[in-house]
Amino acid sequence: MKAVIKLGGFAFPPGLDKPLVAEYVTLLRELVREHQLVVVTGGGETARSYIKAARGMGVSESLCDQLGILVSRLNARLLVDGLGEYAFPEIPVNIDELKHYFASGKIVGMGGLTPGHSTNAVAAIAAETVGAQLFVNATDVEGVYTSDPGKDKHATKLEKVSVTQLTEILSKTGMMAGAYDLMDPLALRIIERSKLSTVIVDGRKPSNVAQALRNENVGTQVVHK
Repeated sequence: MKAVIKLGGFAFPPGLDKPLVAEYVTLLRELVREHQLVVVTGGGETARSYIKAARGMGVSESLCDQLGILVSRLNARLLVDGLGEYAFPEIPVNIDELKHYFASGKIVGMGGLTPGHSTNAVAAIAAETVGAQLFVNATDVEGVYTSDPGKDKHATKLEKVSVTQLTEILSKTGMMAGAYDLMDPLALRIIERSKLSTVIVDGRKPSNVAQALRNENVGTQVVHK
């Protein structure tokens, strides 16, 4: 099966103390035996730190986005180097390169592409480009909740959610660089137009990604009407 995994920046913590990416390297070496994979890495806290510093100096949002892209690509570089022979050795910086590298049959690791596009949107675009049957968004939460569980004790986790529902839930998400949450409007539009099978899982437990690829009940499934 062709699949795209968005691996959030939580897997690459500042200082890289006990990086979760090491566990993903082990997992991906197993998964590539049965799946053809693209892994899109986020920038995480490191990117947000750079963006905050740049914004404080009056740097434009597009250039702040570019900083986030560079950090996400550095995270992809770490992943690819860890995978060694299991991954294509170069990081694509555009769609043409993605298609070329994916044809190798090896895992393709990549970060951001264009200012204004979150790595969630990049992952959705990558899924469209390679004809993926599944998009797994590995985040640092258990799935989609009716509201922010950190602020609302009555928030409940959803097993399934439509694009419209998810758009409403995330409607207050800021669109400034570094402010993207589970998904952003562009990612959701791509998921909707391509009817892309999408699952949002708690990536802090790598086995959840494997479960999603086995079509097991995990996280929150994004459904289409």
